Amino acid sequence: MLVWTRHRLWVLTLFLFSLLVLWDAMGFDLPLARLFGSAQGFAWRNQHTVVLLMHELPRYASGMLLALLVLGVFRPWGFLRRMVVAQRWQLVLSIAAGLLAVSALKRLSATSCPWSLAEFGGVAQYVSHWAWGMHDQGPGHCFPAGHASSAFAYVAGWFVLRRAAPGVAGAWLATALLIGTVLGVVQQVRGAHYMSHTLWTAWVCWAVGLAADMLAHARHYSLAADTKLSEAFRFSQNRRPR
Repeated sequence: MLVWTRHRLWVLTLFLFSLLVLWDAMGFDLPLARLFGSAQGFAWRNQHTVVLLMHELPRYASGMLLALLVLGVFRPWGFLRRMVVAQRWQLVLSIAAGLLAVSALKRLSATSCPWSLAEFGGVAQYVSHWAWGMHDQGPGHCFPAGHASSAFAYVAGWFVLRRAAPGVAGAWLATALLIGTVLGVVQQVRGAHYMSHTLWTAWVCWAVGLAADMLAHARHYSLAADTKLSEAFRFSQNRRPR
């Protein structure tokens, strides 16, 4: 069985980053958008059932689950009982950090959604989301995919679960990735996002989870070192002649 050391996780993270950069360089976004959109727009954009089941409900479900996890920090339930308080906090805060990171990037982005392009009945012109400072004449704030983060943010929790609750970790990661991908594909079909927006959201949430795990690891060893120093000082004090 492959052991995911922190070094291997960083290598994997950089490898995934390289694949996403390659996706952008190859220009796959527009051809995929054209599969579902035309000059009349995107047929599924305002489809009521799709909007309800694949947009509104997942968002509320994600918020409710996060609220339950916050409650579980103080009153553990299920697998949270196997975790110490610090691990439960890491789980909650890493998920929240993933959501906030995606939201912050969206606010900074000038990239508009596919349905805003003139090609699909809007007013904007296509501009790569890496062309910082270049506006596409649309409303912007579409990169990365915020809706998919309601599932992908939970990917960040895998890093603590793989140690604290390994029996849950695999299913947790697979479920977050599957639901996030489905939500991203639906938004692609509706014209709300390019596929790269969804992929970058997944990567950001993964990278945030890894960074949070590194910080938690460093804090744990810092506290352990402080404890050893304190014990050594008390021992030396006790050995001093009275």
